[in-house]
Amino acid sequence: MKTTPATPPLAKLPLMNACLAAACLLAAAHARADEGGMSYWQPGQIGTFAAVQNDPGLSWSFSAYHAEADTSKTRKSLRGRTTSTLLSTPSDLLFVSPTYTFATPVAGAQAAVSLTGLYGRTEVYTEADTTTARGKPRSQSSDDARDGFGDLYPMATLKWNRGNHNYLAYAALGVPVGTYNVDRDANLGSNHWSYDAGGGYTYLNTQTGTEFSAVLGLTLNQTNPDTQYRNGNDAHLDVSLSQFLNEDFHIGLVGYAYHQLSNDTAPGIGRKDLKSRVAGLGPQLGYFFPVGKKKWYANLKAYDEFDAKNRTAGWNAWLTLFVPI
Repeated sequence: MKTTPATPPLAKLPLMNACLAAACLLAAAHARADEGGMSYWQPGQIGTFAAVQNDPGLSWSFSAYHAEADTSKTRKSLRGRTTSTLLSTPSDLLFVSPTYTFATPVAGAQAAVSLTGLYGRTEVYTEADTTTARGKPRSQSSDDARDGFGDLYPMATLKWNRGNHNYLAYAALGVPVGTYNVDRDANLGSNHWSYDAGGGYTYLNTQTGTEFSAVLGLTLNQTNPDTQYRNGNDAHLDVSLSQFLNEDFHIGLVGYAYHQLSNDTAPGIGRKDLKSRVAGLGPQLGYFFPVGKKKWYANLKAYDEFDAKNRTAGWNAWLTLFVPI
């Protein structure tokens, strides 16, 4: 039986996706792109309704994030020695984002500011197995895990609405105040400043209940003063496609692409190509539900990663709750 979706509650659509300016905390060895495996932009953080305006006033979003990622390599030397390495980086985070949306338009757009903080746990497990030309094995492993707070991520957005078409401009900043130790593999802070800006578009047809969003951005990184390591600049694209099945419930797909544009720079790495990339694709579902006189919103999405280079890859999931005040 074909179901015609009712008009989605446009006035209650959440701002939460544009508030999740958070850091990637997949930590790893320095042999991969981005120092410690950490890039400012967490792929997948912006998605559904990215450019849709929200009700003026204060709101909060809470997002639980879990990631399982690893990479393995096998190398054989000219002398017959074989070395297999495994790197695993599971992570669990909670992002908290208070957002204030202004009632007075700015340049014909709705303006908002937010501040994202995070607390969580990250782990870095490495294992290296070496077999000599004579068949003698040797194994080494290390495991570093820590809990703590991450960096802070302020963001400012402007959103324009033209009927079914919605447009977004944003600017964000990575403030290096998170848990960091230059002698540890597992870190929740980056120890360097980052700057990110970009734009987005959302098509939302309230008659058919169809939504499509895309956000493209560029990240610039400063040098880590403790290591003199500077991550290369990168571009990132987050997309969402969803369909309302009734007034409050929608399902769809989400995806992302992350591509490092310039190489990392640091003493001793020379011209080695450390530029990274990764893509992800998966399902999503969202639900609006009444709490008092307000409508809260919950979104669950997951990504399976592919086409990874110089970076761990696996899967990750986000569970987000948007709370208007």
